[in-house]
Amino acid sequence: MIKLLVILLIGLVFESTGVILLKKGMNTIGEMHGYTAAEVIRIVKAGVTNPQILLGVFFEALFFICLLILMSESDISFLWPLTALSFVFATLAAIVFLGESVSWIRWVGVILIMIGAAFISYSEHAREKPAPQAPANSVQK
Repeated sequence: MIKLLVILLIGLVFESTGVILLKKGMNTIGEMHGYTAAEVIRIVKAGVTNPQILLGVFFEALFFICLLILMSESDISFLWPLTALSFVFATLAAIVFLGESVSWIRWVGVILIMIGAAFISYSEHAREKPAPQAPANSVQK
């Protein structure tokens, strides 16, 4: 269980790093001026040559690798809700690295996400474990 949570934590750091880098890259490219084919092509061209966006995609790929590892070793009903903690990490990273301000209502949402993740984590601990089976060749008295 601890190993899975460490991999999740590392993955969430990768994911938040990727999001921040993607946002910084998009800030250098600028806003979209409409939704025309030419404008989409301009954004894509600028994106595939922007180092921050490329690095952001790399960190998102690292998160995806962590996610695949976690999916191979845990229940999706346990794992997937915990990935919502990426909202907490991203909010904190946006404050620190982007200088964003977060309203009180958003903080309430972040706190609710943390409470939900705590319930899910607790449910994994509280889940009944199967009783150990006696070896087949043991002698009963």
